[in-house]
Parts: sequence; structure tokens; C-alpha cells
Amino acid sequence: MSNLVTDIEETVGEHPDATALGYDGHEFTYEQFWGQTGQFAQALADAGVEPGDRVGLYLPNVPQYVTSFVGTLRAGGIVVPMNPQYRSREISHLLSDSGAKAVITLADLVPEVKKVQDDTEVETVVSVGGPAEGATEFDEFLADEMLPVQDRADDDVAVQPYTSGTTGQPKGVLLTHHNLAFDARASAKIHDGIDVSDKFLGVLPLFHIYGMTITMISTLFEGGSYWPMPEWDAEAALELIEGQGITHVHGVPAMFNDVVNTPGAEDYDLSSVEFANSGGDSLPIEVMEQFESMYDVELFEGYGLTETSPVTHANRPDDRRPGSIGKTLPGIESMIVDHDFNELPPVEEGPVDDETELDDVVGELVINGPNVMQGYYELPEANEEAFTEIDGRRWFHTGDLGYQDEDGFFYVVDREKHMIVTGGYNVYPREVEELLFEHPDVADAAIVGIPDERRNETVKAFIVLKPDAEVTEDEIQQYCLDNLAPYKHPREVEFVDELPRTSTGKVQKFELRGE
Repeated sequence: MSNLVTDIEETVGEHPDATALGYDGHEFTYEQFWGQTGQFAQALADAGVEPGDRVGLYLPNVPQYVTSFVGTLRAGGIVVPMNPQYRSREISHLLSDSGAKAVITLADLVPEVKKVQDDTEVETVVSVGGPAEGATEFDEFLADEMLPVQDRADDDVAVQPYTSGTTGQPKGVLLTHHNLAFDARASAKIHDGIDVSDKFLGVLPLFHIYGMTITMISTLFEGGSYWPMPEWDAEAALELIEGQGITHVHGVPAMFNDVVNTPGAEDYDLSSVEFANSGGDSLPIEVMEQFESMYDVELFEGYGLTETSPVTHANRPDDRRPGSIGKTLPGIESMIVDHDFNELPPVEEGPVDDETELDDVVGELVINGPNVMQGYYELPEANEEAFTEIDGRRWFHTGDLGYQDEDGFFYVVDREKHMIVTGGYNVYPREVEELLFEHPDVADAAIVGIPDERRNETVKAFIVLKPDAEVTEDEIQQYCLDNLAPYKHPREVEFVDELPRTSTGKVQKFELRGE
């Protein structure tokens, strides 16, 4: 069992002079970082924030985010991460639903908080990066004294992130100290642990569970250094990796796809990278192969969700199967079940070939383990739908469809809500997307289902072409017909400049469908 703050305090004691954070040409030792978290925690207490109260972090990846995160936990508070791309209308629900008492945000975003503050319980607003009316500047907010670590149990809630809300109002996810600590340590063991010489690229947004747990918390637990980037830029990331000798690179598929399509990307030296991992969405095999060919660095794929802290599956340096999400992490259980919650038998070996009928082997992926959330905040009906309890074990329904093989590798074919039913046939968008990524003129692609009078739904492709590509819609359709069953080919093709994505790189398919 682990309390996040006391575990980080142990790291500080062991490595006080090691670099905890590197940012904009400056490095901060663990001792300096820990001192500032104590000042921040004392300032929260002085402002009336008590153990169990929520604090909203409405920031990009900057050092103050890390300080505020650990400082809030040190004060016994609960962190409510918020996307800095959100505006007042979007943060209003997060602040009012969580009951946050304080918000830490960029000076430029303070007006967004002020627009909704009267409708929330927010009493304190702190600005980062300059003064703002109605807020206290971060450096001025820090207290002179340091608050000791407040007692919190391992099963107390530490963080309350919100789901993306693509199928309705975002839901608060209750993650405990032990949920996050377990997953951070289990994930670190995938690549032989972390030590003081390791440097993590901090480009995954910290409001998202992947960046929070796997790059920030894992690093602080083990004494490595975290190098945050406020926004994604492929060239800037490559420069930072080369210039600082970054050893661990975590990203989402869209980021790695951006890298391989960046002019001159092959000229950067990434020899310092010891481990590269993709998560947050399905990694196209073509993107993986291009990245590995360009840098001679293996790119591993993993899987997880906000509700599971996040990582549940991973490919490992000595145990890998391209096209899969890897094996279940030790200490976690997972299985593929049908609609009646019967476990489906595994295939002999994946990925399955074109002759295998996916409908015969695909079911829903369900998860049980110490990383699984307590539940959704004050949503009993959603919790009832999210879990199935059998023989004393509480299984979380991921909503993802997939299968497993006899060697223990799992494969996700798509989100259940993304599956297309056309003329009575099931089409899994990822299968078509994988094929499109193999086309030499395609830089990015997404498949969605659109209404069709005859078939109920039909398949549509949205495609971003590579520069100077001249392929036509008819040629794309014929390419798919030559390689897939006819019912799977896109009957409509639309070329676009870019795909709508969330800040974590997931394609917003509801926008493509015009919802």
C-alpha cells in the first residue's frame, strides 16, 4: 500500500540533490522542489483548504503544475485536473460538480474562472505567469513556512480527473493514493525501473491520466527527472530529446505520426532514448514501423483508461507482439467476455489473419485489480453500469472490444460505440484504418459510420494526404476493395487538412459524424 506524498518524500530523502524538474534552461533539485510543495501546501491551508477538499489545476505542463499537484496532496487535498484548452462553459461543470475550493491557473485563463466563480464553491484563485485581476500570483501565494505532510489513508481519494464526455456530461473519476501508486510502480517495471539518470519527456498533458501517472508520478517516485513541455510541437520535442539526452519518451499515436511526417525528422539524434511507448489510442503498425526504422528505437504499445489509473496492459522489451496492446500487468486481471459475461476462448496466436471472422472471437475487455477506480463521483447509476461483481471480484467494463491469444497477448479492435453495423455486418474501424495507413499517400486517417437508407450505416473515410500526393477518392476505394471484404470498404471518402483531435491525440469521431 502506498500514499503518494510519503512515497515522494522518501525519494527526496534519498536523492535531495538530483534533478527533479528541468524546464526552459533551468533545473530544480528534489530538495528545492519538495520545499516549494510544502510552502504551497501551507498556503492552501492558510486559504481554508482542508484535507478532503478539492483543488482545480487548470494549467498546461509547467513546473508550477507539478508543485501544485504534490502540494495539494501534501495538504491532504484532492486534485481536480482540468484541460487548459477548456473555456468557462466547460470548466463550469468540473468546478461545480467537484466542489473545488481553489483553482490554480494561467494568468490568461483567470477570466475564464471568474466568469463562473459565483456559481461554484471556488474561494481562491492563483495565477501562474503573471498578475491577473481577482487572483494571487503563484510566487506571492506561497507561504513562508512549510506544511508537514497531512495524514491520508492509502484508500483516500487523491485525484478526481474527468472523463472526456464524448458520450455525455464528463464524469468525475475517483482515484485513490493506492490506485495511482500501484499503477505508477507497475508501469515503471515494464522497462526495468527508473533511476536518477533517467529523463522523461513531459509532453503528455498532465491533466490526462497517462501523463500524470506514467511520466510525472512514476518519475518522482523513483528519482528521475521530469522535463515538461507546455504544448505539443514535434520539432521542439525532437530538439529537447536530442539536446537533453532524454531517455524515456511516452506519447500518443498522433504524436509519433507527427514525428515521422515532420520534414527533416530523420536528422535528429535519438540515441539517448532507452524506452519509447505509445498509449491513449490504437497505434497503427505502419506508424510504429516508420518510427523504428527512422531512429532504430523500438516503439512499444500499451493500453489503459482513466478509470484504471491508467495502464493495464503493455508490451515489454523482452515480451512483445506488434499489433497487440501487450500482456496484462502483474497484479491486474483482465478477460474478454460476451454480452452474458461468459469468458471467450483465446485465438491460437494474434493478430488474426483476414480469414478469421472477428465476430467469432471479439468481446468486451473487462478489468479487475488494485488500479481500478473507486467509482464515478456521486453517480450511482453510472457505477452500477460500469461494474459487474462475480465471486467477490469487481470487474470494470472498459467498453473496448477485443480478443486475446493463447500466449496472453490482448488485441483491441475498437471502441464498442465506434463499431459500424452495415447491412447486418460488423465493421471495426481500426481494421480499415490500419490498411489506410499502409497506403503511401496517406498521412492520417479515420473511419466512421454514417447513416445509410439501405444499409442503416455505411463506412466513410476521412483522410489527410501527405504533401504532393495526388491519389483520388476512387483510387482509395479501389485500394480498400482490393484488400478487404467488400462490405468493409469506405463508400464515401473525404480528404481533409487535418482530423479533429483532443489534446491527447484521440480523433473526435463524433465531430466527423456531425454530432
